[in-house]
Amino acid sequence: MSPFATLATTITLEDIQNKATGVFEPYETAVLALSADCQSQGYQAICLPLTTSKWQERWKNMCIVPSIEDAGNEAVIAADKEAEAWRKSPSFLLDEVTITRLDEAEFVLAMASEWLRLDSDDDWVRHDSAIALRQEVAYASYLNVHTIILPPPRNRSQVASYARVINDCLKSVPYMQFSIRLPIYDPAVFQSKESSSPQSHGHHGWSGASSSPQAPTTPPKMPISNSYPQGSLRSTKAPEGELNATWEMWDIIRNVCDYNMRLTLALDLTPPLPVNAGVLNRWAAEPVKHIFLPASAFIANVKGYPVLPKGTQAFLRQSMIHRPTFILSGVRSGLHAKGGEPAYAQYVKYLEKSSPLVQAMRTEGTVENFGQGYQDYLQNPLQPLMDNLQSITYQTFEQDPVKYHNYEEAIYRALVDLPDSVRIVICVAGAGRGPLVARSLEAEKNPTAWITLQERKAKDWGSSVELVFGDMRYVELPEKVDVLVSELLGSFGDNELSPECLDGAMRFLKPNGISIPTRESKELKGVETPYVVMFQNVNLLSGDGGGVGGRCGPQIQECWEFMHPRRDVAVDDRGLPFTNSHNVRAARLCFHIPHAGVMHGFAGYFEAVLYWSTLDYISKDMLSWFPLFLPLRQPLYLPSNSEVQVSIWRLTNDRQVWYEWYAESFLPVFNAPSPVEQSEDVLGPDGSFFASASTHVAVDAFPLSPRSVTSKMGAEPARPASGVVKIGQTALHNPGGRSSWIGVKADRR
Repeated sequence: MSPFATLATTITLEDIQNKATGVFEPYETAVLALSADCQSQGYQAICLPLTTSKWQERWKNMCIVPSIEDAGNEAVIAADKEAEAWRKSPSFLLDEVTITRLDEAEFVLAMASEWLRLDSDDDWVRHDSAIALRQEVAYASYLNVHTIILPPPRNRSQVASYARVINDCLKSVPYMQFSIRLPIYDPAVFQSKESSSPQSHGHHGWSGASSSPQAPTTPPKMPISNSYPQGSLRSTKAPEGELNATWEMWDIIRNVCDYNMRLTLALDLTPPLPVNAGVLNRWAAEPVKHIFLPASAFIANVKGYPVLPKGTQAFLRQSMIHRPTFILSGVRSGLHAKGGEPAYAQYVKYLEKSSPLVQAMRTEGTVENFGQGYQDYLQNPLQPLMDNLQSITYQTFEQDPVKYHNYEEAIYRALVDLPDSVRIVICVAGAGRGPLVARSLEAEKNPTAWITLQERKAKDWGSSVELVFGDMRYVELPEKVDVLVSELLGSFGDNELSPECLDGAMRFLKPNGISIPTRESKELKGVETPYVVMFQNVNLLSGDGGGVGGRCGPQIQECWEFMHPRRDVAVDDRGLPFTNSHNVRAARLCFHIPHAGVMHGFAGYFEAVLYWSTLDYISKDMLSWFPLFLPLRQPLYLPSNSEVQVSIWRLTNDRQVWYEWYAESFLPVFNAPSPVEQSEDVLGPDGSFFASASTHVAVDAFPLSPRSVTSKMGAEPARPASGVVKIGQTALHNPGGRSSWIGVKADRR
């Protein structure tokens, strides 16, 4: 049973120095000795800095100008020349790196220098930091290091510069994993800002030289395991805009890096977690591969052993979905009275064992266990009318215990409701390999599955079953049936063409016959995930209701429905519809987005009533059908408290059925009218509200709620007007079914 959590521990420069000054035989180097010690304690990896303080000192001496007044002296000129030589051919000295051998790097997660300022406001600090990072990445690649952990971005205004350098590194090294270290919320909460940008050596026309005469300052470090006194922290209930900052920086970085699969996150849990669930949930959709967990994040229980606060426990249990590597730091400092270093690792293993997600994946018969290997994996929808399915596909469907239990119950209740009769005829339309035939008669069009049905008739069913081969839309049955059973629902209810198939099969029913299912409805919700179909790393962006004027619907909204049998469709003398136009549908839905996120598409579900007295049958709880994913060609950024309007169509012609979809995003605006504006003149002739000059908005604003107008003689004050401003839109997706469609096989025999 493979573990969901991998454990690593942090090795500091001080640890390496202490081991080097002591005895580390039989190992050849201090790092090898430390690595062996950590592995003997159950760690699968060690996380250590790639460089020493000697490298930081040399870089600072080469690249940081003490002051403008010193720019012309001999020492600075010599440093300028050294810096230029280094820029031309970057390299390390022996005492500037912590590892030098392949065997030392075998279990290492290397940390790039924390002091690098790839997002500094100073052009030359950024430039030289980028050269230094490329140098470190090249050295790590030389030693076959598989993962390098990058310093966090600290400057929102220059995060694009940071991202550009990371993208360059990703392209230069084709196999290495890059993990960006980020706290859950704004680093400014626990880190002082750069007071002044140091001046870099070398004056190359494009660099804006700093004129500050101050002494050089070392860029501030990102703390790893420091504790945070309660008085030094802002409230964990800070405004959401502040809590969004690091996620928004990450969103910029991954966009600039074109969603590179080798770019992941190392979440730093050094600061306390916020209490805002929406802020935490968004990280579930991100590629979190490492979690920094310092000893200072733990609190002591009544016995003195280290434990985590309940909110952190819940977050880490949920994070097991990513199968992360937990990087423990400060665990040898004796911060807690009991347990020692092993207590921290044991506690992480306890969280793994008690995680509901892990328990579900390890329990046979659950959706999570069945779906392992399918999570976030893109699959093409089945084409049951165009293609003959393989036996292994049928076998997978037949492992679904919930679906067939519900169908059996629906058939039983339908039989109870039918009038007493000596003979009841049941037809299963699209029988596959016959999982429902034990309760019914069937017709089947797949010639390969037809062999299995004949074998089962000979061995199991005998004369109680009559097999009919052909397409249910065109085949003829010897008599009308009392119950028609079909399971052609698909992920979205109609994407396997159940309406079209059942249109042709409804002619088999007696006037008072029963169709199972009787109704299916299609539902949609906005999701944040770059992957499909069995959603795992996903953040549901849509909220329940809300929006300006309360006009948004629930988190999951119904698109349309189909009823079976449908008695109002014009048919020919064979009982078949003349056209398929009655199966065209359209919907326009409005979703509220309470927390900022990036929308990659929409999740489509269906809800089917198999028979009126049967409970609703929802696809997301089944093994047979994973949700349908309607992707956006370009992800759509949605700020907090925004709205998304989705238009979706189900369209058809003689040969195909397809979906088209389009979305627009809006942000609410409010305008408190000035005394001059408090008249009917602020409203258009149709009573609509358009953003006036005082709102500083001049595009696409329209009202969401009525606005009262103060008459010139009246005393009632005017209320602030509310509306929304359009902030984004998508292209029309899949027009004419050019990228995706379901074939309607035209075999009219």
